[in-house]
Amino acid sequence: MAGCKSAQRDPRTVVFLIESSPTSLDPRVGTDAQSEHIDELIFDGLVKRDSSFHFLPALAESWEQPDPLTLIFHLRDGVHFHDGHALTSRDVVWTLNSMRDGTVISARTASYASVDTMETPNAHTVIFHLKKPDNFLLTNLSTGAMGIVPEGSGRDFWRHPVGTGPFRFVSQQIDQDVVVERNAQSWSGSPKIERVRFTVVPDSITMSLELEKGSADVESNAVPMDALPVLASRPDLEVSDAPGTQVQYLNFNLRDPLLKDARVRQAISCAIDRDLLIRTLMSGRARPAKSLLPTTHWAWNNDGPSFNYDPARAEQLLDDAGYKRGRDGVRLHLTMKTSTVEDVRLLSAVFQQQLARVGIALELRSYEFATFYSDVVKGAFQMYSLRWIGGNEQPDIFTYAFSSSRFPPKGANRGHYSNAQVDALLEDAWQSPDQERRRADYAQAQQMLASDLPAINLWYRDTVVVHNLRLTNVQPTPSGSFTFLESAELTQ
Repeated sequence: MAGCKSAQRDPRTVVFLIESSPTSLDPRVGTDAQSEHIDELIFDGLVKRDSSFHFLPALAESWEQPDPLTLIFHLRDGVHFHDGHALTSRDVVWTLNSMRDGTVISARTASYASVDTMETPNAHTVIFHLKKPDNFLLTNLSTGAMGIVPEGSGRDFWRHPVGTGPFRFVSQQIDQDVVVERNAQSWSGSPKIERVRFTVVPDSITMSLELEKGSADVESNAVPMDALPVLASRPDLEVSDAPGTQVQYLNFNLRDPLLKDARVRQAISCAIDRDLLIRTLMSGRARPAKSLLPTTHWAWNNDGPSFNYDPARAEQLLDDAGYKRGRDGVRLHLTMKTSTVEDVRLLSAVFQQQLARVGIALELRSYEFATFYSDVVKGAFQMYSLRWIGGNEQPDIFTYAFSSSRFPPKGANRGHYSNAQVDALLEDAWQSPDQERRRADYAQAQQMLASDLPAINLWYRDTVVVHNLRLTNVQPTPSGSFTFLESAELTQ
């Protein structure tokens, strides 16, 4: 809280409140929301995506694909890393190979499994030779999904990350803050904001008070929805929002003896009153989600079976699974791990109440975020809830989250879901050049996931940014990223 409490706060510094420290500011490694959001300001990919998910030039000013197994990128001339040295094709090759050869341990590694070899005929050309067609390689080379790091960057790179992005890293104090400054030499244009201090404030009440007092300037999707009316009534604050693509989900460990039965997972889904949660906890700023993909995406499908709120159906499913009520009314005991972030704790407490009505005793165990997330990544959980942020805007999210080839550390199939039919559909969609065939593959995969329920998609959360009026031109993004800082301005 040092950044918020200082009476001598630099008026040129934007104080941005976040709930937890990023787990790693190495873009090859960090996969939690804070890491990805801050990394997106420090690093660039070869390409970037617009609001319609189309690809645009980034570090690569152009690219071509002469055949399905060859992809050629032409890098911009004159791009420099924050330490002053010029970006070359060798940096691109190092970034990918350092994940592929174990120099760093990364959940992103499997995203580049299709890459066979890379050539660097000159300093500004990279040629990818693929083992098999890969419809998502561009997605996995885009800003936000990855960032190019300097050649030679090893496992300690996170301590002082160096990128090419619009902001450069200054310092980090774990569980306190991260400081970045504008990169005056940014190839994409220098931000108008001079400096941003991302201050860690795990307690939502404290976060709201800091905004009200003017000790902080901005937060994004971090304060509880019920705090928004009070904050919006402040004459010096503004609440900006936009329909979002972030998906709140509930994940299960399918290696668990209780949760490996799909009927138990289906019963849990039927016990959860999403509409009530959206009206109350979310103050109506969310929309029910059935798929991970945004509803406007070409591959979105919601034709699978539904397990909406229906306590009687939940009870019947549990009866069918052999879990009868005991004398105390309890059918089975489950444990849900959560972080100390307030909105997740509130959500978990409501889950506990709703599941109790159908005979499931849910124990809640709360940990500070780094410990909680470490357990999630290791698969040390029965249940947990997090949000998919940005990565769910392309259909390769299904492979990343549900393919049996993507158990950690190779991906994010943390619940160890395994379905050979789903694997085959996702693999075919990954390689097929026919979009209609891919659409059919994804439709069938989504229908099977809706039945198996390795995870429950709860809702798409609106992006809500609360900011001081001295911060202007704030345009929330659907994914909830912090990239609005690149165009925002600070008035004195």
